[in-house]
Amino acid sequence: MADPGGGGGVCCRCCFSFILTSGLTALFMWLSLRTSNPVCSIQDIYVPPLNKSENSTYHQIYFDLKLDNENKDKGVYYDALNLTCYYPPTNRTSPIGSFPIPAFYQGHKKHTRRKQWVPVTGVPWAEARAAAANGSAAFRVDLATAVRFKIMAWKTKKHKLFVGANVEVDEFGGKKLKKKGVRLKSGCYRARRGPLVVIFSVLGLLLII
Repeated sequence: MADPGGGGGVCCRCCFSFILTSGLTALFMWLSLRTSNPVCSIQDIYVPPLNKSENSTYHQIYFDLKLDNENKDKGVYYDALNLTCYYPPTNRTSPIGSFPIPAFYQGHKKHTRRKQWVPVTGVPWAEARAAAANGSAAFRVDLATAVRFKIMAWKTKKHKLFVGANVEVDEFGGKKLKKKGVRLKSGCYRARRGPLVVIFSVLGLLLII
């Protein structure tokens, strides 16, 4: 005689298998759609007026900016970027100079360098030289832009990106104190993931069913 409860057990197993498969599919979709903001860093900075060997009055600062797209399968569309410099770092209301960079596209796992001499004004050079003589003079560098991510043929919405850091310059050569690049961070907006809302909504509905 057939087990009258056998059909219910098979149905439960099928439902469980379907939910598990859907959950794994949603997880894989989440992993493939999640994005990471570009890594922005100052690879080099040169301040001629702080170079003791030259005693320069050349009031410009050289910047070497590096932008890394560490996403494996996603390109990045940058809006126009603006690199702004301040001295001292606590004075964030009066920039001493800015470096505008036109909008561009960056492929996945690519890096881009932007190098430029930036004219600066309003720097208290005597104060900066005294700070450098005591160890180092720190300049504040902020970068502001907006980015979109390209996932196959689809583009995300724009997301604001604002990062910055203090960059220390030495006493003798007017060069960056640290050998490694200084990463711009702090205040970085992580990209929203609109497609994930849909994925988890579908998964939640499946679990309810």
